Amino acid sequence: MFSNITKIADLKDNVEKTVTIGGWVYHSRPGGKVIFLVVRDGSGLCQCIIEKTAVPEELFSQLAHLSMESSLTLTGTVRADDRSVGGYELAVTDAKILCPSQDYPITPKSHGIDFLLKNRHLHLRSQMPWCIGRIRHTLVNAIRQFFNDNGFTLVDTPIFTGIAGEEAGSLFEVDYFGLPANLTQTGQLHLECAALSYGRVYCFGPTFRAEKSKTRRHLTEFWMVEPEVTFIDLPGLLEIAENFVSFIIKKVLETNRAELQTLGANIASLEKIQPPFYRLTYTQASEILTSQKAQDFLAAQLNEFKTAKQETENKIAALEAESKGAIKQWRKDKIASELIDLRIELGELDTKIENNPKHAKLAAEFKWGEDLGGSDETLISLMHDKPVFVTHYPREAKAFYMKQDSENPKVVQNFDMLAPAGFGEIIGGSMREDSYDKLLAKIIEHKYKIENYQWYLDLRKYGSVPHGGFGLGVERTLAWLTGEKHIRQCIAFPRMMDKILK
Repeated sequence: MFSNITKIADLKDNVEKTVTIGGWVYHSRPGGKVIFLVVRDGSGLCQCIIEKTAVPEELFSQLAHLSMESSLTLTGTVRADDRSVGGYELAVTDAKILCPSQDYPITPKSHGIDFLLKNRHLHLRSQMPWCIGRIRHTLVNAIRQFFNDNGFTLVDTPIFTGIAGEEAGSLFEVDYFGLPANLTQTGQLHLECAALSYGRVYCFGPTFRAEKSKTRRHLTEFWMVEPEVTFIDLPGLLEIAENFVSFIIKKVLETNRAELQTLGANIASLEKIQPPFYRLTYTQASEILTSQKAQDFLAAQLNEFKTAKQETENKIAALEAESKGAIKQWRKDKIASELIDLRIELGELDTKIENNPKHAKLAAEFKWGEDLGGSDETLISLMHDKPVFVTHYPREAKAFYMKQDSENPKVVQNFDMLAPAGFGEIIGGSMREDSYDKLLAKIIEHKYKIENYQWYLDLRKYGSVPHGGFGLGVERTLAWLTGEKHIRQCIAFPRMMDKILK
């Protein structure tokens, strides 16, 4: 029955041919003599035109009463039309209704983020998450392609582990057949073993952080790709990282420009992402944060926020006044939808205006030795139009495995890559401590159980070499590429402090 179904994405190859498509009603505009149905099938959208004289009268009546997300198949002739969604339309001659849908909860009007998360199982069908999912698919493929084409071997690292790779306070503890264990924070430590076998390796999978955070930047379960390379130094790692990021952005631009446009992403900004990226030491970054230049930047930003708030309030007042007049119902519905979006935008501007002085105070009071916080990363990235490498952080602020700098033992040979436009850190990496004695001292300093790390120490006993690597978070990167404000929208089923049931 369905062997002859044609995908909407393939209609371009079937102009003036008769085809059958299968999908769901995305939008319906019935009339007395003609029905306009926009149908989605997972590969795209197509406007289907059903004339009353082209199908049986009973079928025409049934199609006229179909609501959103009703499933059906439609047969007709493909016609090219630049005015139609997708550039092609279907002149329908037959149809079969599979499952009528009634009272679909996600309507064309705007909904709050909490409502959409509660209905995530249905929200995935909407245009915005569909576009994000398509871009994520390209992103994941590009990640694998880059490493596969550059001599890296994929190694699957454990999800259950008995060790901490990052802060012990963010570990998810689980009962592993009566033994204490954790969900992995990183595949890095195990990946180092494989690097000494293959030379260049990467792992790609879910990681977990038990941080009790509800910010837009945090998930408790997220996907991370982590390469590890032997016989390399810090400048070599930075070069791999910037080539990697440039490559995956190029692939997304080539494959998903239409989806980026639908989401309102800043394509011009993404097209600028080419090597070399900016490079700052942690010390230089701290000097920027405490500079007058940073305060002037934030003051100008505050004025922009206030101006945007006034403009938004004016738009709301004008629409509210129009809605009270004698206008058609379709216009009232459109105004109601626009008002929801504008009020959300107004709330976000109020938050930015409230937070701006706090960010200015935090920047002015930043002390050398502290780790960069989210607002610090945001400020630095806002002041640059391409990604920024921040290197050589204070030793006390970073993980135990990071290699001390030979010229300045107060800092380590590490880096964070900050995405521009305020999206902050998307990559963290470092050279790894390859000295047995120094690594043992760090393990003792952090009060970790030596027996849990003996295997990791062994790597420094038998043929240790300079090596390093980094990790890139898929969801944060996707949020940057799409301009999405909520990282929770960048994975099909987000896991947060209060979201786990579906």
